[in-house]
Amino acid sequence: MDMAVPETRGWQARLELGFEARFDKTRLKHRRQRGPLAVQRPFYPEYGVCHCYLLHPPGGVVGGDELEIDVHVASGAQALITTPGATKFYRSAGLSALQTQHLRVEAGASLEWLPQENIYFPAARSRLRSRVDIAEGGRFIGWELHCLGRPANGERFDTGTLDSRAEFWLDGRRVLIDQLQVSGDDQFSAAAGMRGHAMAASLCAAPAGQAELDAVQALIEERFAALPVGATLVDGVLAVRMLGQNTECLQATLIPVWELLRQRLLGLAPCPPRIWAT
Repeated sequence: MDMAVPETRGWQARLELGFEARFDKTRLKHRRQRGPLAVQRPFYPEYGVCHCYLLHPPGGVVGGDELEIDVHVASGAQALITTPGATKFYRSAGLSALQTQHLRVEAGASLEWLPQENIYFPAARSRLRSRVDIAEGGRFIGWELHCLGRPANGERFDTGTLDSRAEFWLDGRRVLIDQLQVSGDDQFSAAAGMRGHAMAASLCAAPAGQAELDAVQALIEERFAALPVGATLVDGVLAVRMLGQNTECLQATLIPVWELLRQRLLGLAPCPPRIWAT
């Protein structure tokens, strides 16, 4: 199927979400949307934590689309955000698709940002910009999973571009920039690139210390030593990076890492979103 789109301006969408602690649980107190971005009603599968599912009703992102997501978690609130399925970036006839995300976590609050994978069709042109602001006393765990091409169908990302950049700020100070830039096949075989893998993922958690790094590295050594995955600690941000060929392999590795960090940083037992099991 030819997924090319004409060079016209696409969807202009914005979604604002504000979470506040009210009595015994976190509530979604502010929701403003423009264009095709929305959330389902909040779920409470565990005590106090608000689970939300982001929706993009068109089912995919095309050249010329501009999507903005702004999340604010107020002091004392606890939110977990995921998506019902993969986000697809379709082939473009020339324009780039832009998705920007600003995630703000106040003191005493926590945010878990766990979207399912982004799939970039061959010839897609995509730009992602994320900024995570964590106030002193705030907690954050989040990941991004990128799939270049459609490996299950044998489609390589031989043309197209991906420019992904995420900035992490702790108490007003930028401490980490996580970038992935791919132009066609140029990064697939590079030793400093994809090394022949179709997928790349990053999980970041903050604030973290040597104890969290040691625990994650021990988990990797015990269960995933044969896989291309590693962990580093940069100025209070724990970054776990991984390459793979399919979503199942990445999730089977990163979900246990998330569960470990959830217990250590947030004091919460593992509680995978229900949508992951469907």
